[in-house]
Amino acid sequence: MSATDTTGSAACGVEAEKDVLETPVLDSERPNLLQRITEEGGYAYVRMAMLASGGDMRAAEAAKEMAWEQLHSGPWHSVVPVWRDAYAMACLHVAKLHYAAGEFSLAVRALDMGLIMGGLSLRDDLNSAIKTASKRARLTIATSKLGSEDDGKDDKQSKLFVSEEVDVAELQHLLPVMSLSSKMVGRRSSLSLEAFLHDYFLPGFPVIISDCMADWPAKSKWNNMNYLKRIAGFRTIPVEVGKNYLCQDWKQELITFSEFLDRIQSDDCTSADTTYLAQHPLFDQIQELRHDIIVPDYCFAGGGEMRSLNAWFGPAGTVTPLHHDPHHNILAQVVGKKYVRLYSASLSEELYPHAESMLRNSSQVDLDNVDEKEFPKVVNLEFLDCILNEGEMLYIPPRWWHYVRSLTTSFSVSFWWSDIANSSAS
Repeated sequence: MSATDTTGSAACGVEAEKDVLETPVLDSERPNLLQRITEEGGYAYVRMAMLASGGDMRAAEAAKEMAWEQLHSGPWHSVVPVWRDAYAMACLHVAKLHYAAGEFSLAVRALDMGLIMGGLSLRDDLNSAIKTASKRARLTIATSKLGSEDDGKDDKQSKLFVSEEVDVAELQHLLPVMSLSSKMVGRRSSLSLEAFLHDYFLPGFPVIISDCMADWPAKSKWNNMNYLKRIAGFRTIPVEVGKNYLCQDWKQELITFSEFLDRIQSDDCTSADTTYLAQHPLFDQIQELRHDIIVPDYCFAGGGEMRSLNAWFGPAGTVTPLHHDPHHNILAQVVGKKYVRLYSASLSEELYPHAESMLRNSSQVDLDNVDEKEFPKVVNLEFLDCILNEGEMLYIPPRWWHYVRSLTTSFSVSFWWSDIANSSAS
């Protein structure tokens, strides 16, 4: 079959798809949502939303902008929840109109924004619509590439993010003082769930678990730039730019996954503009990547429930400063290597937590440049550390302080879960 014949077949397949994005939840809940928005003073938004539902793109964009302004009117936790639903509604209106016009990538972008910033009431519509729009976008992109010089290339010919073994000794100078010279986190191969419960979960002690990710499709796919671009290249994601979230020049941006991957390829560990996809629920947003991982059985220890499943993806040199989290955590290293330092939860006072409520789980101590005069207690404090290698998982108990640095391009997944005693905690 010629390229022309193939293109024709693909085009017919595209034309066979529905030309309307279905939004059953929005259709049934619209009156109720608009009433709630009106009660919060959103009269202008409601007028624009009603016009948008009738096919007015300018009104849809205006409603989206009004909701966006409400989302940024103060601290995120103070945003009235219905405005998050209002933003999701506006994103659905925009996406439906782009989709009807055959602008499938623009429809996907609007839906991604709804997933990232919107509320939960319309999440089913967003997920269903993005599945349909993504399929059309991929078909359109594939059709446009047929016969090009890239035609016929498969994922195996892609650039690898990490293609050779790294000599950690050569990177020692990049790590905090005293790294890898004290107590190391223990390693257990193919650790049974019973042994995990008895030896680590109940005592609340870290451990590295090796040989437990062999069945993950991600192990053979995520080191491959072509695969990730094909699966998610046109999707929009939130990234962090700068050394870390405690620095003044730190900021966030919304870019496509392809642009992010290109930045990773060109980034270096000394750049002030290092770009990091950090603690983002990527697998809720991009379901195709969710299929590449498996929730470890260890995450069901304690009889609680999963709290979040987040992605951490960036170049060498990305740093997560010293902090602690409220839940049990397994950090699974899929691509590359990371250095991790851990301090016991009992040492919180000696690690000088920030006084501000939003940062109380973060230390004022910069382990990359410790001010011994200002923070004398931390100088001789006992810690555990390790190099977390590709294919290994690190169990971090609740409220254990940890600092993390990527030694190579790194793609990790964190699984947070609560135990039954704390399953009602936020």
